[in-house]
Amino acid sequence: MHYKISIIVPVYNVEPYIAKCLESIVHQSLKELEIVIINDGSTDNSLNIIEQYSKNYSFIKVYNKSNGGLSDARNYGIKHANGEYLAFVDGDDWIDSKMMEEMYNLGIKHNAEIVFCSLEKVNENNNSIELLPQMPQSKEKIFLKEDFSIFGEMSCFACNKIFKKELFEGITFPKNLHFEDIATIPRLFLKAKTIAKSDKYFYKYFVRTGSITRNYNIKGLDIFEAIKIVKKDFNTCFYSKWTNVWKKFVILQGFYSFLAYYAYVKTPEKSYMFSKLKKLINQEKITKKDIICYTRFAKNYLFSLGIKKKIYYLIQIIKI
Repeated sequence: MHYKISIIVPVYNVEPYIAKCLESIVHQSLKELEIVIINDGSTDNSLNIIEQYSKNYSFIKVYNKSNGGLSDARNYGIKHANGEYLAFVDGDDWIDSKMMEEMYNLGIKHNAEIVFCSLEKVNENNNSIELLPQMPQSKEKIFLKEDFSIFGEMSCFACNKIFKKELFEGITFPKNLHFEDIATIPRLFLKAKTIAKSDKYFYKYFVRTGSITRNYNIKGLDIFEAIKIVKKDFNTCFYSKWTNVWKKFVILQGFYSFLAYYAYVKTPEKSYMFSKLKKLINQEKITKKDIICYTRFAKNYLFSLGIKKKIYYLIQIIKI
């Protein structure tokens, strides 16, 4: 059977949420789907739930492996996927019933290697917490040779996109690295020619009330390693002449995204982490003016933020 999209679902101890996730996937309006579930060594009842779904739906394939982390599970799924496009859905999130059909149709309409949509943060009751629009100023079809600005402004989520499978030839999610999406998604964009987008909020990003999903520590430095991985590909790709866009990429991911993480770090390594940020800014020849004048979605990014965030980033800019 020809699968239009393979949806890869890494699962690790998401027993309370996985049924809702899978319900949203099996009832997609696009029927030519393959669902590839990777049970990454779950120790709760997740495996029993997903095996029951696989009995009820022939297009669900379940693979069991020892725990290796999110990147390892995704890479395993990619190897076993047969779809024309690949998608990634986390086991505690869910998606709109029209997501895969509309995004696939956009991909075919524009001959696009990547299609993306906007995201919505939601709570347990499916109430909206925050809307995360993605490139709202861009057209539905983005021909990268004519408009490469998206590379310096995009969010590096894997979950709100579909990718032509062949883009992953030679590219895997790096194992044991925080910010694996930042190290991977931009590299896929560097191999693409045409991108398509929907402004609809198809992907529902679940935020657990009162939970802390990450320990904020020196692993935050992995974001700089992710940038290093991307830079190697950028320097040898067709788009390498757009050095101004590369600088914008580093400002967004290496400065603003890093500092959003850094704000929560309480460990003794915090000053060392900041020294690494200063080193990156110096190596990339980024000035304070570059950071302050950074624009995203046709707006000055810094001055579009709330007052508390704006003050926080201005203080860090002074310290650079």
